[in-house]
Amino acid sequence: MTAYRSDFLRLLEERGQIHQISDPVALDQLASEGIVTAYIGYDLTAPSLHVGHMANIMMLRRLQQTGHRPIVLMGGGTTKIGDPSFRDTQRPLLDDDQIAANKQSIRTVFQQFVTFGDGPNDALMVDNAEWLDKLEYVPFLREIGRHFSINRMLSFDSVKTRLEQEQPFSFLEFNYMILQAYDFLELNRRYGCRLQMGGSDQWGNIVNGIELSRRVDGAGVFALTCPLITTASGAKMGKTAGGAVWLNADMASPYVFWQYWRNTEDADVVRFLKLFTDLPLSEIERLGALGGAEINEAKKVLATEATALVHGRAAAEEAEATARTTFEEGAVSQSLPTVEIDASALSAGLGVLTAFAEIAKLVASNGEARRQVKGGGLRVNDAAVTDERSSLTAADLTPEGVIKLSLGRKKHVLLRPRG
Repeated sequence: MTAYRSDFLRLLEERGQIHQISDPVALDQLASEGIVTAYIGYDLTAPSLHVGHMANIMMLRRLQQTGHRPIVLMGGGTTKIGDPSFRDTQRPLLDDDQIAANKQSIRTVFQQFVTFGDGPNDALMVDNAEWLDKLEYVPFLREIGRHFSINRMLSFDSVKTRLEQEQPFSFLEFNYMILQAYDFLELNRRYGCRLQMGGSDQWGNIVNGIELSRRVDGAGVFALTCPLITTASGAKMGKTAGGAVWLNADMASPYVFWQYWRNTEDADVVRFLKLFTDLPLSEIERLGALGGAEINEAKKVLATEATALVHGRAAAEEAEATARTTFEEGAVSQSLPTVEIDASALSAGLGVLTAFAEIAKLVASNGEARRQVKGGGLRVNDAAVTDERSSLTAADLTPEGVIKLSLGRKKHVLLRPRG
């Protein structure tokens, strides 16, 4: 472990959040001597960020915790191009209204992680559309484009991967790395920003910004990336069989979010406690020493602490209580994910396969539902489904007025009739 002088780099190192630094000695000295302004950019391709973004959002949090100033850069401009990095195909192009709606939805998440304001290390939120939308094409090419070598751009892994797969790579996408580099130059000019952070897949793009800032303004700026987080089994962070685990509560409830962390693999618990919670390292070490079934207690702590960061302490504790009620006490908790159905569906008889696949979406298809029935994986009100042709009716309603559908022991949805 490197012996950093600055609290910032020392904290990141202790938490396992450093992958590469462009000039670690100089950045460490800079962070030891005063306030460093640093940014991470987020394109607005969906209404919410997902768990996979949490590693770099936590870098902004660590930055502010150690006395420095974070900038959250919203990609209102770059989203119109789409980051091609390590993608097989071009991203769908969104119109201005979609981008604006996504920005409004995403921005609230950051208030849980950093403090915004006018103080010396209070966070800023900036949209790169402020300068990118105003660029004039020919002047931009003459001032900025001449500093980029096509030969070098073609050598980046993110570009080579697409070309080697013989997939189309549009001129529009090819401009993305130039615009991201220009963001760094502009943020340095406007806010004295000296550091860009991001995931390790962004290293090439960030280095472009360092070189552009040096060539155009003679500015000394830095790059710092965190590892791309995968699970011990090699799965991509934030992805499940049901899709992405979103950070916005209207796209993934606090209970669903809590349950995602509760299902962490044993080998990942300590690493994730360091990355995704503020627990002291001594407490993490204690939790990591738990063996056997006791490791489940550490997973519950991880789930509650990670959920509290995103959704607040009250929502995290409610999610934990819901899980305890559901799993440990065997009761039906009204806080479980709920889907409303028309009461007439029960009157006519609702096919059990349709209920699990199309309504509750606990499985991807009727075929998968059939396979789960054969393996004893589907339950209605905690009783195993044994007949794939069976139907749900009003007689299946619990005293609470719901039908509890379960996939295995950990995934549950309540059906609640209306009308």
